[in-house]
Amino acid sequence: MEALDIAYWKQAILDIADTIEKHRDELCKLDGAIGDGDHGTSMALGLRTAASQLQGREFSEVGALLEMVGGAFTRKVGGVTGIVFGSAFAGAGKGAAGKMETGTGDLSAMFRLALDTVKSRGKANEGDKSMVDALSPAVKALEDATSKGLNPTESLALAAAASKAGMESTSQMVAKVGRARYQGENAIGHIDAGAASIALIFESLSTTAGV
Repeated sequence: MEALDIAYWKQAILDIADTIEKHRDELCKLDGAIGDGDHGTSMALGLRTAASQLQGREFSEVGALLEMVGGAFTRKVGGVTGIVFGSAFAGAGKGAAGKMETGTGDLSAMFRLALDTVKSRGKANEGDKSMVDALSPAVKALEDATSKGLNPTESLALAAAASKAGMESTSQMVAKVGRARYQGENAIGHIDAGAASIALIFESLSTTAGV
């Protein structure tokens, strides 16, 4: 696939919503080990709201669609999850403003802006045991794919693998942000739930692109 059009992105959001719903309990369990245990429920609510808003709506650009998803999180989901995932989707949307389709270079720019927005709003950096630790390597993979001239399907597959590796690396980190920071070294051995959600999102984006 040489470019991802609006139809792809609409289907991608619906697929992400299904993926998160399937893993809702798993995400809550991860969060419960070092947090308040509601991450999966919050993610499912945000994406379910976004999916319902997609029904019967037409979008003239990818950016507006993704900003709508960000708005669903901001309005419907409380706490840090609503802020940072709302910021991530809104940031990606701003990066895709005016675009009717997105190539690999667009994906790189979109998710770089998403990452920068999350880091600014969430006050988290690489190594803090957060969603940033899964999003940052995905962005790096997309930037590398852009420099190599890979197509979006190939690029998202690499981003998904990098995001998963980043998620797994959080198990060896001491948390510096969120509720988990109060756990100190007791957080070691547990994967960050936000990073797990990011990995699931990229896995879903890759699967949808490959269909």
